[in-house]
Amino acid sequence: MRTSLPDDLLKSSLGKLGGIERSNNLTGQPLHTVYGGANLFSSDTSLKLARLARSAFETYLPDAVAVTDVFGVSSGPAEEIHRKISEKLRTEAIDDLRADFEDGYGSRPDAEEDGHAVAAARETAIAQAENALPRYFGIRIKSLAGEARRRSLRTLDLYLTALADAGSKLPANFVVTLPKVTHPSQPQVLAEALDALEIRLGLDKGSIKIELMVETRRSLVAADGRFALPELVDACGGRCRGLHFGAWDYLAEFGITAEHQHLLHPYCETARQIIQLSAPAGIWVSDGATNIMPIGPHRGETLSEEQLNENRRVVHDAWRLHFRHCRAALENGIYQGWDLHPAQIPARLAAIYSFFLENVGETGERLRRFVDKAAQATLAGDVFDDEATGQGMLNHFVRAVNFGALTQAEAEALTGISMQLISEGSFAKIILSRQSN
Repeated sequence: MRTSLPDDLLKSSLGKLGGIERSNNLTGQPLHTVYGGANLFSSDTSLKLARLARSAFETYLPDAVAVTDVFGVSSGPAEEIHRKISEKLRTEAIDDLRADFEDGYGSRPDAEEDGHAVAAARETAIAQAENALPRYFGIRIKSLAGEARRRSLRTLDLYLTALADAGSKLPANFVVTLPKVTHPSQPQVLAEALDALEIRLGLDKGSIKIELMVETRRSLVAADGRFALPELVDACGGRCRGLHFGAWDYLAEFGITAEHQHLLHPYCETARQIIQLSAPAGIWVSDGATNIMPIGPHRGETLSEEQLNENRRVVHDAWRLHFRHCRAALENGIYQGWDLHPAQIPARLAAIYSFFLENVGETGERLRRFVDKAAQATLAGDVFDDEATGQGMLNHFVRAVNFGALTQAEAEALTGISMQLISEGSFAKIILSRQSN
């Protein structure tokens, strides 16, 4: 079986149903990442996941009344939220997908993982040809700490080599996710491996990006007490695109028992704050996963009314939990998270759209007045020292358009600001443009 990495590096200690429509995305960051075992990945995985998400939505969130009943959203924006969820699930239900060779895959014999790495690459090539990959895509390899490191690099090598052998280009926005990072040497070895692979496979230098999993105490605070993330990101050699929080490994490392592990645990809150405080500028931050799945206990087409009601209760309870987790992340400035099952996606979308649409009219009018006041003050030579407030309101509209809560035309109408200026995301530039008019 052909590989492309040299042996010394491997041994180092260190569509079938049609294409997917694309939506506008100003900042580029996906709203979620869906993980699934690489052994199950096929060319139409994204399309299958989208169908499952739509089925859950249509079954358990049929109208605006259900949006209010399940999520407590006021009846005013509920109709719009329901419509936007429906549209998103119809056009682009999956933003970002990982074929997972780590926790979602497990430990398998080498020959079996070799076969899955090659098969996943071939399915990726087919999906690319059929326009059936989401906007963002990648693989998660095993950790480069401990005994798994050789297996991790071999899987990476086999996958990328088989993708090249299939005549496929690297998918757009492709990324390799590295889990359980504890030391800068690990992302450094991954970056060196990618350097070698890009040369051997004729890829542009730096075209393969890296995401780091933040799921150990040493990925947050180094042994000498310094914040660890700046050095870990630097070790990626300019390839790092994002930092993904892994709550369950992190909590387990502190001895938190399973019944008390959840995304809103105080340890998780502290970890997210450290990530946001120390992450270098321009690096996307993603929250972790809600591990309670919205899956009813009863299957089949001839269920009793009691069984249907129990399924509905289980799904709605899981959705409410996921909704709370997503809203908490949004309120703390984290706009991306994990979804482990496609049926979770409707709840995430409900959280996102309710977050951006509640009181959006008042926010738009406030921003409009704020811009006018700031422009007048600076023109008159007065001191205007509350730019951060204006920037915060502007960020609301940048993100709202980014995630489809508002169209560009809606954002312009609400704020009185052109989409060109909104997309630049700079309150100061908006004030300067008003001064020049």
